Amino acid sequence: MDKVELTHYKVEKEVKLSDFETVTNLGVSDKELKRGLENIREELGDFQDTLYAHDRYSVLICIQGMDTAGKDSLIREVFKDFNARGVVVHSFKVPTALELGHDYIWRHYIALPEKGKFGVFNRTHYENVLVTRVHPEYILGERIPGIQKVSDIDQKFWDKRFEQINNFERHIAENGTIIFKFFLNLSKEEQRQRLLRRLALKRKNWKFSPGDLKERALWTEYQKYYEEAINKTSTSNAPWYVIPADNKKAARVVVATILLEELKKYEDIKEPELADKIKANLEHYKSQLENEKE
Repeated sequence: MDKVELTHYKVEKEVKLSDFETVTNLGVSDKELKRGLENIREELGDFQDTLYAHDRYSVLICIQGMDTAGKDSLIREVFKDFNARGVVVHSFKVPTALELGHDYIWRHYIALPEKGKFGVFNRTHYENVLVTRVHPEYILGERIPGIQKVSDIDQKFWDKRFEQINNFERHIAENGTIIFKFFLNLSKEEQRQRLLRRLALKRKNWKFSPGDLKERALWTEYQKYYEEAINKTSTSNAPWYVIPADNKKAARVVVATILLEELKKYEDIKEPELADKIKANLEHYKSQLENEKE
């Protein structure tokens, strides 16, 4: 399998999404990709146990991408070997009345993982500079002072929102949250094929909505605003990774590898030592259990 070079996917300078590939197989077959993922996620599962025991950091994984990019299946496959109590997945839909009664980051803040756990955001706080960018009329529902009509929403508004998101991520990173942001880079043709499969397979029909085609017609706008959002919010404490998503199995291996390699750099994350008094009496406790009578 080709080595997953983190620098190939990590956004560390201004980029153009069109320069990134949308498909890779890492030089191996689907069978080998599946086996490779199984090995990586086993190590990730072990790391999650250590993270929980260490109880000083949390990990936030943000996943964005166009419809059919493979977000749900990636989450299912990459985190399969985790203790179910150690990872919490949140899928953010249209804001509720309660959520609209707060600022746009509130619902994301209260969903952050606690120390010792992984949190996965399936669609994220970036919807607030993506979907609302394509459909600025949605902003009016937030009832922001000074924003009465769409024409009040100018570039300064979006620049301020990018600044707020960067501040939010910097704040949680400085308080122990390790942040990963993945953009699943799907080609328009592959999306077309996946939508056709949703229509062709009865068991997939439920996933299809006519609204999917309306949003697909806005593909160019979405790509433009994804690119701007990535360029303005990929920072050292919350970097973006652009993942080729046309091959789902390869995408999962790339994401899992990035997670494992980056998390292994935190050498201070380790199981806590037993208290000296307990360590000094381990043989006694062992003997007590071995000699216990039923």
